Amino acid sequence: MAVPSAHEFHWQSLARLPSGRVYHTLTEVGGQMYMLGGCDAAGRPCSTLELYSPEGDRWICLPSMPTPRAGAAVAALGKQILVVGGVGEDQRPLKVVEMYNTEEGRWRKRSALREALMGVSVTVKDGRALAVGGMGADLLPRNVLQQYDFRKDVWALLPPMPTPRYDANTHLLDNKLYVAGGRQCKRPVKAFEMYDTEMRSWTTLPMLSCKRSYAGVLWDGAAGRLCLLGGLRQGGGHQASKFTKNVNIFDCNQGTWLKSDETVSLKTKRADFVAALLRGRMVVAGGLGHEPSALDTVEAFHPLKKKWERLASMTFPRCSASSIVIRDRLLVVGGVNQVPSSAHEILYVKEEEYL
Repeated sequence: MAVPSAHEFHWQSLARLPSGRVYHTLTEVGGQMYMLGGCDAAGRPCSTLELYSPEGDRWICLPSMPTPRAGAAVAALGKQILVVGGVGEDQRPLKVVEMYNTEEGRWRKRSALREALMGVSVTVKDGRALAVGGMGADLLPRNVLQQYDFRKDVWALLPPMPTPRYDANTHLLDNKLYVAGGRQCKRPVKAFEMYDTEMRSWTTLPMLSCKRSYAGVLWDGAAGRLCLLGGLRQGGGHQASKFTKNVNIFDCNQGTWLKSDETVSLKTKRADFVAALLRGRMVVAGGLGHEPSALDTVEAFHPLKKKWERLASMTFPRCSASSIVIRDRLLVVGGVNQVPSSAHEILYVKEEEYL
């Protein structure tokens, strides 16, 4: 497939959310986008479940989650959506686990976590969910690795991670579960580890180059690479944190980080932005930078030219937006621009009119 040129990418505004939303979770089942929970303009966790209908360009309200929550970990298991942990109405972590059957249109409570956790990372392998880390009610990070068997409705403990953390970035590549970065007590960590699901053992990998938060994280499964983009780099000592445009790439096949002269920095220093792989190009959109308000700028990396190129700007500048790629289209939903946003727009190659 040819890599699209910058002018072929096009933004289109879609039906807005019923109200501003942030810290919601998006997932795909059967090529359709579902949105779960999040916080409203008053900062209250929501129980809403909504389905976006591209045919009618509208949001369809589905049965609400039994438990309002924000920042939940979500995994699609066939036609079912598993919802794990997050933050509840009392602003504390949750241990409640619930599952929504998209065909039956109803929720069921499932076996709870062993303890209340937020900032859990979930991925799926062979019909089982793997839940990594999290932060407990005592605000301390956990090193737990848990496996959920949805047929038996049972959680099992697997060997713990070497480094406790929450909000880690996870990716499953064959039988290897990679866990990069995360936080401990609000501070970013450089830990990078891999769990072998067949050997049931952990391996410590070369650490991330620096401590940074709110970076863009992309896993290129075809190339076997982890890409870390931009973010807020933690200062040392009394130095303030700084926005960065650095790009770091780890080659999972070689087990090493590429040298700095083998990577190309972003055009704009930014953090808390949307990052996605779209039609063979890394794309970053919005976020926060050195401007007084949220960014609307967008750029994409051209792998043949080996440079970042400007794309058309988003209609609605924002940070903390949720995003998902479905059928080679990037959907960006909600986020923050001083207040929670109800904006919903899509980036696609212009030859494919969406609506």
